Amino acid sequence: MHLNLSPGAVTVLEKRYLKKDQSGRVIETPEEMFRRVARNIAEAENLYGKDSSRYEEAFFGIMSSLEFLPNSPTLMNAGRRLQQLAACFVLPVEDSLDSIFESVKETAIIHQSGGGTGFSFSRLRPSNDIVGSTGGVASGPVSFMRVFNAATEAIRQGGTRRGANMGILRVDHPDIMAFITAKEDPREFVNFNLSVAVTDPFMGAVEKGEDYELINPRTGKASGSLKARETFDKIVESAWKSGEPGVLFIDRINRANPTPHLGEFEATNPCGEQPLLSYEPCNLGSINLAGFVERDGARKIDYGRLGETVRLGVRFLDNVIDMSRYPTENIDRLAKGNRKVGLGVMGFADLLVRLRVRYGSSESFSLAEEVMGFISRFAWDESRRLAAERGPFPNIKGSVFDRPGVPPVRNATTTTVAPTGTLSIIAGCSSGIEPFYSLSYTRQVLNGLNIPELNPLVSEVAVEEGFFSPDLIEYIKNGGEIKDRPDVPDKAKEIFTTAFDIGTEEHIRMQAAFQKHTDNAVSKTINLPPGATKEDVKKAYLLAYKSGCKGVTVYRSGTRAEQVLTCKSPLYC
Repeated sequence: MHLNLSPGAVTVLEKRYLKKDQSGRVIETPEEMFRRVARNIAEAENLYGKDSSRYEEAFFGIMSSLEFLPNSPTLMNAGRRLQQLAACFVLPVEDSLDSIFESVKETAIIHQSGGGTGFSFSRLRPSNDIVGSTGGVASGPVSFMRVFNAATEAIRQGGTRRGANMGILRVDHPDIMAFITAKEDPREFVNFNLSVAVTDPFMGAVEKGEDYELINPRTGKASGSLKARETFDKIVESAWKSGEPGVLFIDRINRANPTPHLGEFEATNPCGEQPLLSYEPCNLGSINLAGFVERDGARKIDYGRLGETVRLGVRFLDNVIDMSRYPTENIDRLAKGNRKVGLGVMGFADLLVRLRVRYGSSESFSLAEEVMGFISRFAWDESRRLAAERGPFPNIKGSVFDRPGVPPVRNATTTTVAPTGTLSIIAGCSSGIEPFYSLSYTRQVLNGLNIPELNPLVSEVAVEEGFFSPDLIEYIKNGGEIKDRPDVPDKAKEIFTTAFDIGTEEHIRMQAAFQKHTDNAVSKTINLPPGATKEDVKKAYLLAYKSGCKGVTVYRSGTRAEQVLTCKSPLYC
């Protein structure tokens, strides 16, 4: 068979995913990679008395057609020595040196196997607090974060990617101001994303212009107060300057906790879309929506094929839980106890173009709800089927599913919308639910390797709508704006809208539309042009809170020396 892979996809696969011999020579084709993964994941069927060969073919089919891809560690490690298949983990950081350095050790093991880690540093006593054992003073969460950052720098994830971390601090921690400004020096915390866990009472205090209490986690008692608006404005200013910190609405996240009897959420994975309990992992997979437009030329979604792919995707991810070799016993226990999976989407912007719908229009928000609602229904239906076939997740007793009349489910969660950075390169589609960043851009991957890309849908639509010319393609490839071309119909200009053409409100509304039908959370960057103001950032954070989002990340273009996407138009980059 012939895989439809772009040059960029082949480059990424050869650098990171395909097997190599001891001299570093690639000894596996992309097709063989998909076969390796399909065969390995289908082996889980044998545990439940099913025919693994049947599912091997089904799994191979959805991956090789690029209609579904699991997270990177599964593609890299399934059927190989490591066999660590989960993408993300949360580790606890308790207020003792033993706990801190145990977590540093476990972080190194996870990063070496290709996983990312999230931490809440909110339990650590604040700087200058007493240390009972020595009579000295504590150095505080930010100083210990440097230890984790340095450990990550020393470990390159199995030689395949740099480790990624999420560092979180509650807004009521006494060291919150130092945390908020921690990344204003671009040399600090280069291996961390940072987010502030903001509470509902804090957001209420922001609205009313009130003070709020800071709580010393060592004593659980108030240790001063701050003006809520001043703290909020500091978060906004720092995000405007550097893109960080993001914000997590921690109370809203915990209201959606399916297993509150096992503990509260304090942290998420590195991109913020997967809240997890301490020691909990999650494995993710994404459906490429670009491939689900009816093949008979009608501009509508092929829900028949999409439903089948959702079912296979959930089954695949449930199998991954059994096939994965976890870094520690605690992680193994929670992985198999809660059986969380996160099926999401990529290629949404491509889908809209093929349906001739403008990203950011009211029709696009309706489609987002419709598509994610459909995926959620089928994902849960498949989880119920798997529960009937294999049994419910072991920790279901005491969970939100432990109620009369509620049928048992196999998985504590089924859906997550991840950013799909490298997966979307392999699949040749737009990433996650993001709009196009630009129609021609350079994508930085793999420690400085730059891949120039031109959106292939420009040629596709130009041919279908009768305005194709080599001159047009060359013009866009060189950074020209499609909206400046008189030979392009207005409708085509409209559907090729890019990230900076879309207002802050439209970005947030899209995230909220997907969140409505997503169990975990939604990764979405609110991309702003260089000229965006602090008010624009503030508006995004407040609107995200009011719209039901679980968190928000804002990035003003040009505020980091290294950014993943760079477009050629000087107007925006």
